[in-house]
Amino acid sequence: MSARFNMATAHAAAYKAGIGMEAALQNSFLTPIQKELIKIRASQINACAFCLDMHTKDALKYGETPQRIFLLNAWRDAKELFTEEEQVILMVAEEITLISQKGLSEETYQKAKALFNETQIADIIMAAVSINMWNRIAISTHLPIGK
Repeated sequence: MSARFNMATAHAAAYKAGIGMEAALQNSFLTPIQKELIKIRASQINACAFCLDMHTKDALKYGETPQRIFLLNAWRDAKELFTEEEQVILMVAEEITLISQKGLSEETYQKAKALFNETQIADIIMAAVSINMWNRIAISTHLPIGK
């Protein structure tokens, strides 16, 4: 599959706005590993090879274990490997990624609210929104995986 075009040059202003969203998330409460877990899990759901390649490599650089990356797609069956906070973060990320199914469910929102304040929940939601945007750009433009 060959790349179709470069979104950064074809629509520079919109692409720059996406980069701005990423920059805003640099100041979130989320740790680098938590951000990568969101990015990997959403990218698994969306089947975005480019983003999976990038973010699994980034997660390893931040100290994530291969085992947790390998089992992320089945994290509910490997809960002992993920903290309660990470499990709720993953629930929110999945429901945002699969927004048309049920939205962010009340059950998941209440779990998030028990652990995080509104600003932190907003950080989680925006991190999920951001990677979903990048997944859609990478998939629709056929962005090739890195070497």
